[in-house]
Amino acid sequence: MQQNSLMKSTLIYCILFVAAAMSVMLYYAATRTTGVADLAQEEIVSPAQKDGNASSVPLKENELAIDRSTWHTKYFCVPMPEAVKAEEVVLENHYMDRELWVSISSDQAKTYEEFYRTTGVYGNCEDVAEGFYEAEAERICLRFALTGVYEYRSIFEDHTLYVEFVPSKEMYEKVIVVDPAHGGEENGVTAEGTQAKDITVGVAKALKDLFDETDIKVYYTRMDDSNPGAADRAGLAEATKADMLIRIEVSGDENSKVYGTETVYNSRFFIPGFGNVELADLLEREVVTSISGKANGLVEASASDEVISSATVPAAAIRVGYLTNSQEAILLRREDYIKRIAEGIYNAVIKAYEQYGK
Repeated sequence: MQQNSLMKSTLIYCILFVAAAMSVMLYYAATRTTGVADLAQEEIVSPAQKDGNASSVPLKENELAIDRSTWHTKYFCVPMPEAVKAEEVVLENHYMDRELWVSISSDQAKTYEEFYRTTGVYGNCEDVAEGFYEAEAERICLRFALTGVYEYRSIFEDHTLYVEFVPSKEMYEKVIVVDPAHGGEENGVTAEGTQAKDITVGVAKALKDLFDETDIKVYYTRMDDSNPGAADRAGLAEATKADMLIRIEVSGDENSKVYGTETVYNSRFFIPGFGNVELADLLEREVVTSISGKANGLVEASASDEVISSATVPAAAIRVGYLTNSQEAILLRREDYIKRIAEGIYNAVIKAYEQYGK
């Protein structure tokens, strides 16, 4: 009897212990959130004091204080107001501007402005040059200027966003840069209201549809009407350690009878194995095959081909046709033709990886 009583008591204590442990685990799970939206993309430490991780340097207007004094984590830590939920946070990788934007969408956005006026960021800030906040009616955006181009991993926990900056090549095995020429006030060749800058970005958008289904990470120097400088365009390929840089251009000539496709490469910069000539040859062959067009061959870069001439990775510019030729201009205005150009460029990239290990 005494032994049965002892066994019953032990069983009751075990049940109570398991119930208590499950309660703690369920509470922890309910308060832990890891989902953060990523528009372009674990060692966890306790949040530091949130009453002002003040910088020793006087702040500019709307500048976020950055505590660089001590850190014991690989994460860059961004405190969040207690009311913020993970689904309200979006990370935007503005890699051409070397910026990370952390946006919080909420009807309380204006009240969060006061929070960031007195609360700074902390942790591993090596890759962060400075930060600013901008409050709107239903959104507050934290903009961080970075020291380079990075991808990132993030986790949202205990009212803090933890961000780990990762070099592109550490996250992706295959990396390329696509550079649609022109943009902004630089229209390129223009004929009957059609501008080269719109054709080149149209090809880039068609390429994105194709590459988004692969394991190849593609950085685009522009996907809107902006016009980055030549150094920034070539610099993106260097910063990401890209396997290749492909520039998209449209030709023009005083002789309206000239038509066809040609590819520009830098003959003065030799890369053994897979270099500028090999990339240019693949692009010329594959695009001409895809559009059933005329191949004008490879052209050595001149002084005006700044992006191709300054690139330090295999680089070539595919000139997809002559907008000054009336028949080719009709084709370049067609969406299906633009898609075929993109398919040719895509095929060239796939063959580069297959044939050269690139």
